[in-house]
Amino acid sequence: MRSEQEMLDLILGVARQDERIRAVWMNGSRANPRAPRDIFQDYDIAYLVDDMSSFLKDHSWVDVFGERLIMQMPEEMTLVPPELEGWFAYLMLFTDGNRIDLTLVPLKLKDKHFGSDKLTVVLLDKDSSLPPLPSPTDEDYWVRPPSAQLFADCCNEFWWVSTYVAKGLWRQEIIYAKAHLDQHVRPMLIKMLEWRVGIKTGFALSTGKFGKYLEKYLPKEDWQALMSTYASGSYDDTWRALLAACRLFRRIAQIVAAHFGYLYPLTDDERVYAYLQHVRELPRDAAGIY
Repeated sequence: MRSEQEMLDLILGVARQDERIRAVWMNGSRANPRAPRDIFQDYDIAYLVDDMSSFLKDHSWVDVFGERLIMQMPEEMTLVPPELEGWFAYLMLFTDGNRIDLTLVPLKLKDKHFGSDKLTVVLLDKDSSLPPLPSPTDEDYWVRPPSAQLFADCCNEFWWVSTYVAKGLWRQEIIYAKAHLDQHVRPMLIKMLEWRVGIKTGFALSTGKFGKYLEKYLPKEDWQALMSTYASGSYDDTWRALLAACRLFRRIAQIVAAHFGYLYPLTDDERVYAYLQHVRELPRDAAGIY
């Protein structure tokens, strides 16, 4: 596997030799002094270019970066609409395990986007045209304290969608049930746990994408409780995971509510939890719930 220095030398070497590339900067975890270092970190690179169309006529120019295992070009895909306005990205995973997410930024869009991410490090500026930046920080990604409304919305979403999970399990529609548990209920639980961590740490850190660093900051019993909310493919285990998520959410949300002086919707909690237990025991040929 090529080393970090080899990769950066290659990235900058290509830029220095090509007059169309006027500047290079790096974002992401490799620009973050607080991010854990490992072999799977991407090189999130931007090339500021003054002739975008010439690059896009023939994509083989990126072959210079090495033998690829696979590449994705989001701006040429219809599955997911591209998010970058006027930019073009090459997401490249190489056979040696390195990955470069290389974005071409038209020169005319420099002022609109450069520096909007505080995790930005300038690697090359041929024209000295880029404004100075402060030292990179992941402050933009820190957990933020919730407002009373956001806290209430999180609680409401958690308990409301929990009933969808129960409905799917009773109907024996496991895919529907697990989709609502994992895509709607769980994000609210993760958000509440992040607020709990924020309280403990003064809201001065990031828990990472999808809360991936939560294990570092949660008490062991909370982490184990969170792990218990992940279910296998069986109906019984998904019921168990759902009720485990409810109990953990209740406990953590009450801690968060007490800290901020917010009202926890205990009545909603108790009624929905009783409803979930009732649906779990309800015969599938029942004519009505109550």
